[in-house]
Amino acid sequence: MGVDLGMPVLVVDDYKTMVRIIRNLLKQIGFEDVDEASDGTEALAKLKERSYGLVISDWNMEPMTGYELLKQVRADGALGQIPFIMVTAEAKSENVIAAKKAGVSNYIVKPFNAQTLKGKIDAVFENLGAEVAVD
Repeated sequence: MGVDLGMPVLVVDDYKTMVRIIRNLLKQIGFEDVDEASDGTEALAKLKERSYGLVISDWNMEPMTGYELLKQVRADGALGQIPFIMVTAEAKSENVIAAKKAGVSNYIVKPFNAQTLKGKIDAVFENLGAEVAVD
């Protein structure tokens, strides 16, 4: 399955600069329809309003973290299959393992560039239904 560059993507991060960076990287790759949310609570509300093809979420946010958002998305029958990429500044193996157990589609450690992001997105859509790829 190829990546549909026309699908809506939701970027979730409480740091506006990071949202802008990810949005610009997505545009470089060819994505046009990019929404944003500043935390997991706002993201969950947006996910219930609109059908997204991909969620890219930071791990560390308040009041709802990206990890908590991931668990809620995976527990929701209507949202559970949305590809979900977790972004974090920490490459702690326990975080990677926790995210994998919670059903993350892929994992990116900051900083990253458009090529890395594209590779992670491509891997998610090539492996839909397969095990999560973790570097």
